[in-house]
Amino acid sequence: MSTRPPALPAETGEWLAGPGLGRLWEAARRRLEGNGLRTAGSLRLTGLEAQERTALSQLLGRIVTGTAVTVRLDALDARLRTSAAGVGLVETLNALGPPLTDRRAVRADAETRREQVWSSVASALDASSMAGEPWTRQWYDSLRRVGVPRDVPPETAVRTLRQAVQVLAVLLGAERRGPRGRGELAAEATGSAHGLDDGTWLARLVQRGIALAHGREPPDDAAGRRALWRLADVTPDEVSSTVLAYGLRPRGDGWRERALRERATHHAETQLTLRDLRALRLTLPPGTLVRICENPRVVEAAADSACSQPLVCTSGSAATVVLTLLDAMAATGCHFAYHGDFDWPGLALANRIIRRYDARPWRLHTDDYERLAARAEGVPRLPLAGRPVTADWDPDLAPAMAALGIALHEEATLDLLVRDLR
Repeated sequence: MSTRPPALPAETGEWLAGPGLGRLWEAARRRLEGNGLRTAGSLRLTGLEAQERTALSQLLGRIVTGTAVTVRLDALDARLRTSAAGVGLVETLNALGPPLTDRRAVRADAETRREQVWSSVASALDASSMAGEPWTRQWYDSLRRVGVPRDVPPETAVRTLRQAVQVLAVLLGAERRGPRGRGELAAEATGSAHGLDDGTWLARLVQRGIALAHGREPPDDAAGRRALWRLADVTPDEVSSTVLAYGLRPRGDGWRERALRERATHHAETQLTLRDLRALRLTLPPGTLVRICENPRVVEAAADSACSQPLVCTSGSAATVVLTLLDAMAATGCHFAYHGDFDWPGLALANRIIRRYDARPWRLHTDDYERLAARAEGVPRLPLAGRPVTADWDPDLAPAMAALGIALHEEATLDLLVRDLR
């Protein structure tokens, strides 16, 4: 909590603030702010005019006759304390305003905070799966040389640098996985699909790390940046990944919204990119039930049968673009029903979608599986493979599937799904 400087007696303050002492206070302020607010040393004023000589003579208690004078700060401090001011030099300058700034302390504090930033990054690197990699030392040293952008406060710098370590560990460390979209990667690290957009400091940090890890120079153009992202198995654009949708009738008079309604009227499916979803105002009537399937064949069958209900396809993985579309519809109050394959990866994906959107299972219970299995008798059966997965919505489903040992994909229940979509 800041404290107000002591008020000077009115008459004294008015006299001290007069033009005859202005240069003295200005010089004293510079000296004190540069030496830690210590009243030590001296300062010299030259080119004194008659008004200044008179005021300085009265203040210092000695006659100043020449055009120059040397003032010891400790003597001035003592003189002020025994004068009508009743306070020392620091207090006097604070009262005359503006308050003094201890620039030495400010610099020391800034240096401490800078060191905390870099020690935090070093700790994150040491704790990551990239610890000991030669390029990480180069990355760290290059960042220290360049420094933190001027407009980035230390708290933000720590968070962003640690996010960069997290992203690089996913791309280059032991926990690296297969290809992924840049938006998905950004959302995992920052909570925003745009956290790694070109031009952001985080993107530059990550790109520098990828370049060093692969022995390359950091790119200086858009094509080079895209190539660098691909080198790390990252899809950098917003058009190569799409989500398959059908029957969407959003409100709004924009051409994109009108186009979706037109396609729905003509029972035509739509492939939407992340760029489309950024531009769309995807507002459906509140409470709209949106069906979600796993296999594009369901969308095709719905279109062939002129079904009317909205449908979104995960295409077996629910990539970022799929979740972006579902998130947008969830934000407008849509509800969801999900169907997928009766195999272990299918249950894992179903758990993910149902948890995220509180979706209801759509023909995805134990009795649905057993009826489909009975219908499939006499046809070639696909054995279940992989580790069993418990279905969150039906604990009996996994044991039933394990007992029969067969996988049933969505094509096995196509007629029933189409009937529901009508």
